[in-house]
Amino acid sequence: MAIDPELAPFIARLDEAWPEPPLSLPVSAWRDRVEQLSAAARTSYPAGLIVETLIIDAPRPVRVRIYRPASARPLPALIYMHGGGWVIGSIDSHDAITAAIAADTPCVVISVDYARAPEHPFPAAIEDCAAAVRWTFGNAARFGIDPRAICVGGDSAGGNLAAAMTLAFRESDHALCGQLLIYPCVDVDFDRPSYLSEAEAPYLKAREMIWFWNQYCRDVLQRQNPLAVPMRARSHSDLPPAFIVVAEHDPLRDDGHAYAERLKAAGVQVTFRPGRGLIHGFVRARGLCAAAQAEHLAMTAWLRGFANTGA
Repeated sequence: MAIDPELAPFIARLDEAWPEPPLSLPVSAWRDRVEQLSAAARTSYPAGLIVETLIIDAPRPVRVRIYRPASARPLPALIYMHGGGWVIGSIDSHDAITAAIAADTPCVVISVDYARAPEHPFPAAIEDCAAAVRWTFGNAARFGIDPRAICVGGDSAGGNLAAAMTLAFRESDHALCGQLLIYPCVDVDFDRPSYLSEAEAPYLKAREMIWFWNQYCRDVLQRQNPLAVPMRARSHSDLPPAFIVVAEHDPLRDDGHAYAERLKAAGVQVTFRPGRGLIHGFVRARGLCAAAQAEHLAMTAWLRGFANTGA
C-alpha cells in the first residue's frame, strides 16, 4: 500500500530539516543536527516517571539513562539500544521514545549510550551493550527490576545490537527473556527486494544504510561474525521470544521479515508486525499517525506480558 497519508506532515518536516543529503555532511554536523531536532521535539516526562543518568564502571565507561515508573512491585526491564546506524543518535536523541515505552508498559527502561563508529567500530558497541546487560542483572534489586523479566530492544542499528545480545547471552546466567526489534538491520544482503524497491524511501535511503555498515564493519570478514550480523548465526534456537515490527516503505523491511522467519524456523516464538504504510523512523511520528501509535501500543502490550511471569 502507499505511504500512510497521516505521515505527510512528518515527512514534510524531514524534508525541511534535511535540505541536503545527510551523507554530504561531516559526521559531526549530522550528529549535531539530529540532536538539535530531537531536543526541539522533546516534551516533559510522563507523570510519575523517575529518570536518572549514570555511568557504568566498565573497561570503557558507558553512560546509561534509567526510566523507572512508580511501582510497589518489581517490574520487567527493557535494555534499549538506540538507532542511528551505529554512527548517529544517542540516549538523548531517543529520550522521548524510551520514556514513552517505560511509562506506557510500564517497565524499567535502561537506555545505553554505546560507543559509536567510525571512531569505535565493531565490536565496541557490542562490548558496551554487553556491559549494560551485565550491569542491569547485577543492579536489578536496586532499580526495582524483576531479574526474571529482563528484555533487550532497539530500533534499526539498535535492533541489530539487541539481537546480538540475545546471541551473546544465550544459555548464560544473564539469559534474556525477550527481544524487541524495531525495523532492525540484521543482515548485509543489499540485494534484498526492499533495498531496491525502497532505495529512496523517506527517512532512510539504501545508500545510507550501506554507508553505515561500512563505518561499523570496515573489515568485511567481521561480517561473518553473528554478533555483527545476527542473521549469520549458525543456530537461532534457544533464543528468547521476539517482537519484530518492520516498516513497509523501508530498505530494511526484508531484513526484519527474513529474521522473523529464521527465528520461527528455529522454534522461537515470534510476534511479527508488517508496518503497513509506515516508514523507517515511524516511532517518532506516533503523535501524528494512528498506525504508528498502534505499533507503539502493540510493543508496550507485548512487554507488559513479561510482568510477573518469570519468563
